[in-house]
Amino acid sequence: MDLSRRKFLNRALPAIPCAMTQVQCRHSSEQVSMTEQAADARFEPSYLKAERDGRLARLEKEFWGILENCRLCPRVCGVNRLKEQKGFCSSTARLKIASFGPHFGEERPLVGTGGSGTIFFSNCNLLCCFCQNWEINHRGDGNYVTHADLANMMLSLQRRGCHNVNLVTPTHVVPHIIKALRIAIGKGFALPLVYNNGGYDSLETIRMLDGIIDIYLPDFKYQDGAQAAKYSSGASNYPEIAAATIKEMHRQVSELQLDSKGLARRGLIIRHLVMPDNIAGTDRFVKWVAKELGVSSYVNIMGQYHPEYKAFDYPEISRRITNQEWTQAISWAKDAGLIHTDL
Repeated sequence: MDLSRRKFLNRALPAIPCAMTQVQCRHSSEQVSMTEQAADARFEPSYLKAERDGRLARLEKEFWGILENCRLCPRVCGVNRLKEQKGFCSSTARLKIASFGPHFGEERPLVGTGGSGTIFFSNCNLLCCFCQNWEINHRGDGNYVTHADLANMMLSLQRRGCHNVNLVTPTHVVPHIIKALRIAIGKGFALPLVYNNGGYDSLETIRMLDGIIDIYLPDFKYQDGAQAAKYSSGASNYPEIAAATIKEMHRQVSELQLDSKGLARRGLIIRHLVMPDNIAGTDRFVKWVAKELGVSSYVNIMGQYHPEYKAFDYPEISRRITNQEWTQAISWAKDAGLIHTDL
């Protein structure tokens, strides 16, 4: 059953129990050409080694220190979140989560038969005017939870048969994730971690996560800074930031690696949403991927754009894309030579 994120969230919003709130071109036929790990039993998430050698403990302390003068993202607000100050993302040091549960609407290598174990964090550092999840990203819907609660969510998703834990909009809560991850590891957590972000993290943050994240799942929304500034709350440096951080992600985890069942275990998946009038610069995006990362990089070209939230304030994005625009996007991806595209 293919649930959209909005339908998933609507169904899953009550999913945080009261006990915690007391707180797609060519695809499946060519997947076999990607790197396969020999057997599931030999897979070990990267973060387990980091925990054994003490790096995860050191990283937790370093990330927590960043909250005193927050620079987790390119906004570089500099607020002391440990003293309840709020920056652009409206977050303090308290952890807020909207929902969690198995999700079957993500990319096929993430979903398998058990689903991708998504955890939707409240608030966002990008705040796009057309946000499909504006209730939790802009309005901040959700419940405050403890780090132990987050760890228990990870463990619950593992027990329920999910193939990974998918951290949605994690940029502003990375310190919390590391702290909760260490608790979960102590209780037997061992699923691949998916870092599902909007493409707007600081390069420092992504570099610090080297050896912790198994699968990076970033958006690359725009190729033009003026468009990013207009539709994503002044983020005029978005194209440069996304390009730099995605290249660093690729350096860390390389191309998508699948096990013998076709499930993602490590690597990079890039999402790109086609927008009306080519506002997202799809033609330039696919060329960038081919040139900078290689044609075998896994790319999800998404055609489900529809106006939400404040998109109706901008006539040019107040409509869905046309069949012609979608066909053109597919043609650009093929012309760029991209092999692994999820359309």
